[in-house]
Amino acid sequence: MSDVTGSGAPGEWLIYRGTGEPHTGMDSLPEPPPWRDFDGGPLVGPGPGPDSSSARRLGAYRHMAELHRPSPEELEMVNAALYLRRPLLVTGSPGAGKSTLAHAVAYELGLGRVLHWPIVSRSTLQDGLYRYDAIARLQDTQIAANSGTVPPGGIGSYIRLGPLGTALLPTAQPRVLLVDELDKSDIDLPNDLLNVMEEGEFGIPELERLAEREPQVDVLTDDGSRVTLREGRVRCRAFPFVILTSNGERDFPPPLLRRCIHLELGRPDHERLSTVVRAHLGDEAATVGDDLVQRFLERSRNELLATDQLLNAIYLTHHAAPPSRARLADMLIQRLDRPR
Repeated sequence: MSDVTGSGAPGEWLIYRGTGEPHTGMDSLPEPPPWRDFDGGPLVGPGPGPDSSSARRLGAYRHMAELHRPSPEELEMVNAALYLRRPLLVTGSPGAGKSTLAHAVAYELGLGRVLHWPIVSRSTLQDGLYRYDAIARLQDTQIAANSGTVPPGGIGSYIRLGPLGTALLPTAQPRVLLVDELDKSDIDLPNDLLNVMEEGEFGIPELERLAEREPQVDVLTDDGSRVTLREGRVRCRAFPFVILTSNGERDFPPPLLRRCIHLELGRPDHERLSTVVRAHLGDEAATVGDDLVQRFLERSRNELLATDQLLNAIYLTHHAAPPSRARLADMLIQRLDRPR
């Protein structure tokens, strides 16, 4: 199946093919390199599929996955990250398709719901790994003591794994984790991620202290399901497919860069923008709004614009049909780099 040695036909080595059609290509993924081979277990399952609560968003991304055809460079870098079990650092302007790529890979390879960790300036590593609600546990204990009843649950009832923590659970198939806009973080988070990404495991001190008395504890995951942790540690089996996105607003430390596969996406062209509009708003809106897409492209050569601005403009001008359509669209699509 592989063209790694140069003997196969072009494209035969691709696990993610960018066709937008689900397939079982993950079954052909070779064993990881020795330095990226993890032995977490026992397995907690292959990973859940999409749930009804995210059907609206997933439906739009599924449509984009079916319509969008990635460039050869995108295919090669995605597959390099899959083979090498390394995070994929995707940089590009707003609307270049960074987040869409994570959903396209998850949909085509059948890897379930994308675990999404949106980064803000206050985000810490622990936000991505787990949350322990000590205050709620203390309140419940006090209420139970005052009322003479049994506390509602053990410590596991107050621990919930975050997106990164859930992605590192030992599953048969890798989960897809989208760490969105890492360049929005404070200066420490990229460095804090290094050890977890390299080791593929982490400990929960609150559970590790109780390991002798409670070696197995059930906790909640980011998916809303419960899993059993042993001795307070999480260690992956199949390293997750991690996409770190950046708008290019800052530089990252060399130790992080050397542990990632880097993909830079150019500004979206007419075909990609039309695909986004069609996926979100339908064929009719894409046809009617084609002039706005062209205008958006012309402006984006000299102005920083975002694709969701274009979607807002096409939706409103299509459904409201104002007489000053072009002027209203320009008012909605304000340049993001305008000095105050």
